[in-house]
Amino acid sequence: MKPELRKRLLALGTAALCDANKSLRVCDRGLRPVALGHTLVGPARTVQCHEDFLTVIKALDESRPGEVLVIDTGDSSRAVVGELFSIEAARRGLAGIVVDGPVRDTATIRQLDMAVWSRGFCPCSGTTQTLMGTQVPVVCGGAAVEPGDIVVGDGDGLVVASIDEIEAIIEVAETIVSKENALKQRLENGEGLLDLLNFEEHVEALQRGEDSALSFRFDG
Repeated sequence: MKPELRKRLLALGTAALCDANKSLRVCDRGLRPVALGHTLVGPARTVQCHEDFLTVIKALDESRPGEVLVIDTGDSSRAVVGELFSIEAARRGLAGIVVDGPVRDTATIRQLDMAVWSRGFCPCSGTTQTLMGTQVPVVCGGAAVEPGDIVVGDGDGLVVASIDEIEAIIEVAETIVSKENALKQRLENGEGLLDLLNFEEHVEALQRGEDSALSFRFDG
């Protein structure tokens, strides 16, 4: 992933990407960051496992700086990532870890300067007896993830897209952010939200059975 593209995505956030393309894959709301305040951008390195973290070790060994470890645990009830794996991922320069399943050692993970997402927590770890797949298609948070797909995460959630999908919408997303920043400034300066919307015209058109779209009057 090119550094310039990563920098642009870090400046956008998931909401702007979804506004630019509402059909992007979004992980379900059960996946949440272990610590708030982190932003995640990077290509997916995928992992399949179930109640066992042997494959996670393999994926860590194969990982490259800037990648996101995306782990499909097959609805595991035991933790497959803890403090040691998270510290190692940070040491290796990974952008983060997304676990569709439990993690543990959250006190340490919250101190790391690296994003970790999970479905929950469990103090009991899995086994180390079964080696499953890495760099294979997985499902994480209900979203299909292919190796190399771009994962973007922040406090609003996790978005998955191919590099082609990202390149097709990034300029649109940047325009959306620019306009919203200008609108926020106008609100902070005392203008009312409804003064900036075509709300009444939109509702009247809908009541007449006409096609309409709610939009801002401001084009700044």
